Amino acid sequence: QVQLVESGGGLVQAGGSLRLSCVASGRTFSSYAMGWFRQAPGKEREFVAAIRSGGSTDYADSVKARFTISRDNAKNTVYLQMNTLKPEDTAVYYCAATIQDYSIRYLVAYDYWGQGTQVTVSS
Repeated sequence: QVQLVESGGGLVQAGGSLRLSCVASGRTFSSYAMGWFRQAPGKEREFVAAIRSGGSTDYADSVKARFTISRDNAKNTVYLQMNTLKPEDTAVYYCAATIQDYSIRYLVAYDYWGQGTQVTVSS
């Protein structure tokens, strides 16, 4: 069982930055691929970014070059650095974990989810 706790959300103006953190419980964090997803009001949850256990990354086209995902296995933590934020980035952001390293862009691949953290970008 893995428990995930996100933090770092908040209100920021367009063009600003935020860094989200997700701390995982358990001793096998380094074995998991970690993902970030987001869900805006009235919309489906969508893929944002993911990082495999080996460190390779994948991004949604809408955030590529603005967002950076990273992990610190010693701290059981995955980060999402979000720069040049836009109003359309407003959503609840969720951290997720999966033991497998393929299909990491898809919600169904993930076994564990955090409770989410709100990000609001004002224009």
